[in-house]
Amino acid sequence: MTLEETRTKIDEIDSKLLPLFEARMDCSREVAEIKKEKGIPILNEAREQAILDKVYEKAHTYKSEAKVLYSAIMSISRGLQHELLSSGQELRNVLQNAEEPPLSASEVAVFGAPGSFSHEASKRLLPGATPLFYSTFPEIFQAVAEGKAPFGILPVENSSAGSVEQVYDLILKYRFYIVGAETLYIHHCLCGEKGKTFEKVYSHPQALSQCSELIAEKGLRACPCSSTAEAPFLAKKEGQAAICSAEAAEKAGLPILLRDIQNNSNNCTRFIQISRKLYIPQNAEKISLCFSLPHVTGSLNAILSRFSQAGLNLTKIESRPIPGSRFEYDFYLDFSGNIREPHTLNLLCSLSAELPRFSFLGNYTEED
Repeated sequence: MTLEETRTKIDEIDSKLLPLFEARMDCSREVAEIKKEKGIPILNEAREQAILDKVYEKAHTYKSEAKVLYSAIMSISRGLQHELLSSGQELRNVLQNAEEPPLSASEVAVFGAPGSFSHEASKRLLPGATPLFYSTFPEIFQAVAEGKAPFGILPVENSSAGSVEQVYDLILKYRFYIVGAETLYIHHCLCGEKGKTFEKVYSHPQALSQCSELIAEKGLRACPCSSTAEAPFLAKKEGQAAICSAEAAEKAGLPILLRDIQNNSNNCTRFIQISRKLYIPQNAEKISLCFSLPHVTGSLNAILSRFSQAGLNLTKIESRPIPGSRFEYDFYLDFSGNIREPHTLNLLCSLSAELPRFSFLGNYTEED
């Protein structure tokens, strides 16, 4: 057969498939009404697994592909039923009653020290707030948990070095809300006493990774420390070099030897603002959430297809092991959207009713 003849055959098959798909979705509507009347849960894992096993058994050449297809169809069907029954009422109430974020704050918990990049991010996100500096990421979350500061500022991702995994672990542990984000272009400097020969260079592990090419070129030994703001003070004390911001070098009184030493000229870091209380601005544009998945073939693919079906653009996915479990994972997702859009709200509420360990983490604006 020619290509055109084969395509004609595909078109004929598709013309038969589409009406059958629509008829199946009509049946899903009827099922939703029956479940509503009888108070039956939408998700029936045993029945879905039985259907998938039957499909796999009956399929011939494309067993695994058929199983994934039917898993996606059933996921779409559940989504429709959730929407018809307004599932996830608890989350729906929380989201619809969220307040606008405050324009200012008295204090904010910040990673590092004066002159750190986190400090710069905090000044942009919460201008006028008094920074309370902490040397570790867990201390930021603990400060917010104990009410020492209403907000915390932390780095979560760098364009060169990737995710800050410890922060994602803490997000999944505390399940605080993300109420704002800021992306900063990061300009690293090499600083140290002029005329000296250095063996070591101090900085935060992320900064060392972002400047690995220069470190290798100069034959320096990378020495991790708690923050880029601490690095120049430590380097000055030890008579060694440091990688930090120009502001941090100035505060430590250490001369800048080289500027813009990062591997990538477009090096940038994303910072988030966390809170125990949910705030959602009217112009929110990014949504974060997390969940785990049932052990069903194609379950992640089926969930992600629901975002595509709703016209939502996925911008980040991160998987982290669930503490105390054996090869089970939480998934962290960022995607574009606003919960005031009905299709977005319905999707989130349906997922909250369906997925294990689901948490809505925020709907916020992100400044570049």
